[in-house]
Amino acid sequence: MAATDSTREHPGTTALRAARDQLLELRSDGAAARAEFRWPDVGPDFNWAQHWFDALAAGPDGTGNDGTALWIVEEDGSEARYSFAELRERSDRLANWLRAEGVRPGDAVMLMLGNRVELWDSMLAVLKLGAVILPSSVVLGPADLTDRVERAAVRFVIADPTDAAKFADVPGDYRGICVGAGVTGGPAAAPAGWLDMADAAGSPASAIQNTVGSGDPALIYFTSGTTSLPKMVVHSHLSYPVGHLSTMYWLGVQPGDVHMAISSAGWGKHAWSSFFAPWIAGATVFVYNYARFDAAALVAQLDRAGVMTFCAPPTVWRMLIQSEVRQKPHALRELLSAGEPLNPEVIGRIRDWWGLEIRDGYGQTETTALIGNTPGTPLVPGAMGHPLPGVSIALVDPLTGKPSETNEGEICLDLASRPLNLMTGYLGDPERTRSAMRGGFFHTGDVASRAADGTLTFIGRTDDIFKSSDFKVSPFEVESVLIEHPAVAEAAVVGAPDATRLNITKAYIALAAGALPDEATALAVLAHARAALPPYMRVRRIEFFELPKTASGKIRRVELRQREVDAAAAGLRAPGEWREEDFPGLKRG
Repeated sequence: MAATDSTREHPGTTALRAARDQLLELRSDGAAARAEFRWPDVGPDFNWAQHWFDALAAGPDGTGNDGTALWIVEEDGSEARYSFAELRERSDRLANWLRAEGVRPGDAVMLMLGNRVELWDSMLAVLKLGAVILPSSVVLGPADLTDRVERAAVRFVIADPTDAAKFADVPGDYRGICVGAGVTGGPAAAPAGWLDMADAAGSPASAIQNTVGSGDPALIYFTSGTTSLPKMVVHSHLSYPVGHLSTMYWLGVQPGDVHMAISSAGWGKHAWSSFFAPWIAGATVFVYNYARFDAAALVAQLDRAGVMTFCAPPTVWRMLIQSEVRQKPHALRELLSAGEPLNPEVIGRIRDWWGLEIRDGYGQTETTALIGNTPGTPLVPGAMGHPLPGVSIALVDPLTGKPSETNEGEICLDLASRPLNLMTGYLGDPERTRSAMRGGFFHTGDVASRAADGTLTFIGRTDDIFKSSDFKVSPFEVESVLIEHPAVAEAAVVGAPDATRLNITKAYIALAAGALPDEATALAVLAHARAALPPYMRVRRIEFFELPKTASGKIRRVELRQREVDAAAAGLRAPGEWREEDFPGLKRG
C-alpha cells in the first residue's frame, strides 16, 4: 500500500504499515517474528478507520487483487462486491449523516445487524466519528437487549426492521435507526419514530475530520456469559484495531487474498476475522450467507470464490467431516479454527482429505489472538501453539498467583510488558477489572501445559477441570476421545459428585445424524471410552442431551455441572442417564 502523498500521511499509518509488512515478511518464521516484532507506536490520535482503511482505499490498489474489500453471496446465488474506495465513500456519507442526527464522540451505538454491507458501513462510520461500537447478535431477545442498553448507556441503535421490533419494550434514552426498510418484500417503512438509514445516501461523501485519543473507547463487547452475567469489555482505538496484527499473523492472510470466516455478527470473532485482520492485510472479506448449514454448498462456494484462507469454529469443522465432503476447494492455503479447542481427530480427518492442517488459535473477548499455530510451523496434534508476536504468556499457579514452578498453570499475560492487544477494562466494573489483572497478570481463566520447546497445550477452564480419585481430569481430553466414536457429534464432560471418588466423569452426548439414543449406543460409547482412557478419566455415566450453549455457540458446562450437583443433592438419577453398572459386561476399574 502506497500513500498518494507521504508528507501528509498520518504517522500512525506509516508505523502500522511497517509493522504489518514485517509480519508478512516473517509469516513462515514464527520464532523470528516472536523475537523481532514490537507493537507499533501509532501516536496519540490514531483512528484506524480514518488513518488506515481510508488510506488503503486511497492508495493505487495496494491489495494486489481487483480492489474488492467485501464480497457478499446470498443463499439464492445473488451477490454484491464493494471496493475499498466504495466502502470509504459509503462510510463517509453515513458518518456525516449520523453526525447530523446527533451521534457524538463517546456515544454508545448498538449495531444489531447480520452480514449485510450496512454492518461494515456502520462499523467504519462509527469509528470515524469517535463514537463507540456496541456489537450485538441478532439472536438476542428483549431481556438481553434491555440489560445491554441500560448497562452500556446506549444512545443509538442500528437494526433491520425485524430486530428493530424487539426494541418496542426496551426502555432507554436512545434513538433507533432502521436498515432495509421499504425494500422489496420487506416492511413498508421503518418502525414509528425510527430513522431510515437510506436517507444517508444523500449526505456528502467528504472525509470526516475528527480527532480521537488512541486510548479512547472504540468498541464494547459483551462476553458470552458461559459462567455468569456477561461482562462488558472495553477496547480502545489501539487494542482491537491495531492489536489485530497478531490475528493477521495467525490467520496467515496476505494482501490480495480472498478470506472467509464463519462467525456471527455481534461477537468478537467477527471483528477479528471479518473486519480488522483481513483489512489490515489488504485482503477481500468473503461472506456466504446461508439459513441452514449445507456442507456441500459451503465447499462449493469456497471453491468458486477462490478462498485462500478459511476460518471456522469447531462445530462447523465437525459437521464438515460428518458430511464426508472430501474434495478440497482449489485455492485453499490456510485452514483455521478458534472459539474452542479443536479435537485432534477432526484435524487429522481434514488433513487426510484436503492435505492441509487446521491451525488452532486462541484468544478471548478481552484480547485479540494470543496463542496459535502459525503458518509454516510444524503442528503438535492437539496443541494450541506458541504465543503470537507481541504477546508474553506466563503460566501462573492458580493457588499462589505466582508463576508456576511446573509446566502447567493458568494462561496469563504479563502486565510488566503489557501487550497492546489487551482490553482497557470492564465497563462500570472496576472490581472485576482489578480481579482480572491482579498480581501483575491478566488472568484468562484457562489452564495449559508448556512443552520444552515452548508449545502450549490447552487443558481446560479453571472452573471446568475437576478431581477424580485425587487425579485432575481435563474435560477437553475426554471429549477429544469421545468424538472419535462415530455416534458422537459433540460431547461435554463434567464431574458428577461421588462419595468415594469425589467426582466421577459424566459425559453429555449430542449424537451424530442417524445414531439412536438407546442402550446399544450407550454401551458402545462407554466401551470406547473405557478402552481409550486411563481409569481415573474413564467415562462412567453418559446422557444423550441437547447441549446448552451461549448465543456465540460455546457450551455452557456450568449448567451441566449444576445439574449434576442438584441431582446428587436430591439423590436422583436423570431419566435418560446410562451408567457403567447398567452393563455387567463392562469390566470395572
